[in-house]
This record gives sequence, structure tokens and C-alpha cells, in this order.
Amino acid sequence: MLKMNAKQLRQSSGDRVQGTEKNEIYIILDNVLDTYNIGAVFRLADAVNVKKVFLCGGTETPPNPRIKKASINTTEIIDWEYADDAVRVIKKVREKLPDVQVLAIEQSGKSVPYNKYDYKLPLALVVGNESYGILPETLKECDAVIELPMFGVNISLNVMVSLAVVLYQAIGGAK
Repeated sequence: MLKMNAKQLRQSSGDRVQGTEKNEIYIILDNVLDTYNIGAVFRLADAVNVKKVFLCGGTETPPNPRIKKASINTTEIIDWEYADDAVRVIKKVREKLPDVQVLAIEQSGKSVPYNKYDYKLPLALVVGNESYGILPETLKECDAVIELPMFGVNISLNVMVSLAVVLYQAIGGAK
């Protein structure tokens, strides 16, 4: 498998990297607005070798110089798609993969601690807007809500950080 450092990724021609089987994981961004978060999600998607990233609603799409910089060009090697509605994306993924687990990473009275959930592939993880979270209609389409505990005075973590923690937990525990 080809491994590239940040400089090589930034200089890549945009050809998709071949040679590894993708994990049956999908990331759905529901109105994530910060372009640096979006770019970092692409970089994370590459790190865990996901199948696809869906950018939904008000989420900015490549090409965007801030996304490109934060992603170190991984937007060129990760399969992604824009959709105006995360609910439609979830339904589309379920049509293709009826046994997919769709999990929201969000704070909720119904949430399960991220390290107590029984992850199975195929898996779709939904993250939401940095200020308002996942839209209520999108949450209704999810099978479960996963939450990271907060032990300090702050009430939440950065969306990309939360996604990273859950992705690595899921990969380590997925059956």
C-alpha cells in the first residue's frame, strides 16, 4: 500500500489511491459549517479508510482552499458526495445496506456512552452543526445516539474530535 506524507499528499495529482479495501463505514456531516472541521474529517476518513463521506445541507464542499489545507489534499482520495438533506442520505445508505447501523454522535437523554455501544459494520456515523448539533429530523432516522462524557465545565467537544474518538472505538470493537 502506498503511504504518503503531508507534503506528498498536498502535491498529489488527485488520482485516487488504490490498494486497500475500504472499511464499510460512512460519515454523514449534517450542516457542519467550519471548513477546517470539514477538511479534518476528510483527513480522518482517510486515516480509518472509510467508504464514503456525505456532505449535507449547509456543509461546504471541495474545492475550497480552507478544506483543502485542513485535509492536506485527502479530498482527492476520499470518495465523497454532496446531498441537500441528511435524511435522504440515510435512506439511500439503508437501501444499499439494509443491515447498516446509523449512529448519531450527539448529546441526548437517549444517548449511550461511546465506549459501551456494540458497534457492527456496516456503520454510518452522523455528526452535526458545531453550535446546534444534528437536526431533529435527522436524529429520528438514527438507530442510536452515541455520546462522549464531559467531565469539565465545557459541555461539548469539537465535532471532528468526537467523530475521531467514536471511529477508533468502532473500528476496534466492530464485528
